[in-house]
Amino acid sequence: MTKRKLITGALIVALGYATGSAIAQVADAPKAATEWQTLPTAAYPGKRDDISFADTQHGWYGTGKGDLFATSDGGDSWTKVASKPGTFIRAVGFVDAKTGYIGNVGTDYYPGVTDTTPLYRTNDGGVTWTPIDIGGVKVAGICAIDILRTKRIYQGKLEPRLIITAAGRVGGPTGMIRSVDGGATWTATDLSDTAGMILDIKFLDEQTGLIFAATSRDAASGNALILRTTDGGKSWTKVYQSSRPAELIWKASFVDATTGFATVMSYDQSATQKHIVKTSDGGKTWVELPLVNNGAAVELGIGFVDAMHGWVGTTVGGFETKDGGKSFAPAPVAKAANKFRFVKTAKGMRAYAIGTAVQRLELNR
Repeated sequence: MTKRKLITGALIVALGYATGSAIAQVADAPKAATEWQTLPTAAYPGKRDDISFADTQHGWYGTGKGDLFATSDGGDSWTKVASKPGTFIRAVGFVDAKTGYIGNVGTDYYPGVTDTTPLYRTNDGGVTWTPIDIGGVKVAGICAIDILRTKRIYQGKLEPRLIITAAGRVGGPTGMIRSVDGGATWTATDLSDTAGMILDIKFLDEQTGLIFAATSRDAASGNALILRTTDGGKSWTKVYQSSRPAELIWKASFVDATTGFATVMSYDQSATQKHIVKTSDGGKTWVELPLVNNGAAVELGIGFVDAMHGWVGTTVGGFETKDGGKSFAPAPVAKAANKFRFVKTAKGMRAYAIGTAVQRLELNR
């Protein structure tokens, strides 16, 4: 099979502006019993990539056209609070109702993207954006933002500590931007010698983190790759690499510092068996689990509310597991769900999914 055939369709569906037309060409997933509510949002021709909630009421999502939308009622209604044409909003992470971070995928990958600033901060709920100063280090773009709330002993007391890490990007080159003092100061690291692409990042504590990536910038020849650090990102060790070509790790979801899951995206449409990977030891080791046997089901987002119950988004719709990934059933999650987020509520948990639609699910626990 040629490189062009490997990535045709799958690459467009998963990564490009043309997701709307490409997704329409694959079959709908069967219906299931779980009730996901589709929220009223502005029309968009493809998938939206990320959504973030600071609390039960205040949330934001962005688009590849540079539009940022906000809600103050848990998603019942949305208002466009900013528009920056030429920016591709790939990642969103909010600390509270006013303070958040916006990741831009950068230039030289998608058509129409002219913004070279990888990461912005907002202090007014997304209305205005200030570029993060990374001291002249070149980071091409951002695909993921991780916000870690932790504590550190300071002068005999446990003080709250906020660590923000952003990394990317799809298609490379790769880099990481990090603050360990709540956004006051930042460091940037070129990771081009470490991974070909970086699609997601997760820190379990201040020192221990994981990068979800691909071995190569060439989608057709690379393998899925997971790297782990125990020194705050100064060095990285390979903890998983797939044996099949044309794969990468797209998104990850951790329920605690021990148990996590990630999607293995394949650009090879002849490879019908799809996989996720799971860790039970904080990312030191990973095992592959089968998802579905369907070459059209290109994997995207993943979200687990606990060690047993989770969802995977694909280009044919969603899949749900209630046994920790041992088995999956079709779920009424909209096509191309790229990110799942969870918010604690008075009754339990609330799940959000974003892709071709923005959806919400109440989980009474």
